[in-house]
Amino acid sequence: MTGTSIARQNQNFSEVIKSYYQLTKPRIIPLLLITTAASMWIASEGKVDPFLLIVTLLGGTLAAASAQVLNCIYDQDIDYSMTRTRKRPIPAGKVQPRHALVFASVLGVLSVSLLTVFANLLAALLAMSGIVFYMLIYTHWLKRHSTQNIVIGGAAGSIPPLVGWAAVTGNLSVVPWILFAIIFLWTPPHFWALALMIKEDYAEVGVPMLPVIKGEEATVEQIWVYTWLVVPCSLLLMYPLGNLGIVYGAIACYLGYKFLYKAWELKQDPTNNPLARSLFKYSIFYMMLLCVGMIIDTLPITHQLVNMVFSCGG
Repeated sequence: MTGTSIARQNQNFSEVIKSYYQLTKPRIIPLLLITTAASMWIASEGKVDPFLLIVTLLGGTLAAASAQVLNCIYDQDIDYSMTRTRKRPIPAGKVQPRHALVFASVLGVLSVSLLTVFANLLAALLAMSGIVFYMLIYTHWLKRHSTQNIVIGGAAGSIPPLVGWAAVTGNLSVVPWILFAIIFLWTPPHFWALALMIKEDYAEVGVPMLPVIKGEEATVEQIWVYTWLVVPCSLLLMYPLGNLGIVYGAIACYLGYKFLYKAWELKQDPTNNPLARSLFKYSIFYMMLLCVGMIIDTLPITHQLVNMVFSCGG
């Protein structure tokens, strides 16, 4: 407690703001937002309302930030024990847990209020369910007790496209659940690639990540399986659902091929950390560009260009 007091007194206003900002784990949030935006573009058939887009993305940002702050509070013991996370604001004594809890609560209330007032209640409830699932199911229950923590916990990170779709339409159809499934199936290869790189850290604090309990080869086998599941799933939006067209299909096929190739490379050499790092970085690139492909495909100008090409060809 003494260390916490000293650290707090030595912080100026900008450092305090920085510490609270770091609690939200801001690097994670942009990926969640682009999946929300892609869902909104598909739901509105390329004619998304700018105000609704901004409000929904802001609400999603606040919900994700709230969940991450709560995660930092709950995992402060792990964060203090792991060398990689010891400098985070709470274990470093820069933010007291009770202050972080107030911050997380304010963020959560703002998120729900914003979405309820300017979008709809369904979008707000879905955003809230993401926070609850992330904390109760993943952080509290799965993370410390199951090697399948990432698989089931991935549902929390799959909720943003449901929020985006609900904000536009007020309901949920098959399409947002396909988007949910894509992110859900993408999460294990994405996160297990990271876990392979830092498995010693997880072993040090007793978190039962798959590489720690089952080893690298078993983990890479699972990465290979889930990569083969996510790539075909991404194509369902083109066929049979038909919500997206040939432009998205071409982008999804190319990105999927690269994803499978990188997973196959790692499968040949499961203990190769540079290959794991390469797959981890590419998985982020994959999801971002896949969502950009969804947005591009829905734009009216894209439809015009595709029609022009096919009419010329005919």
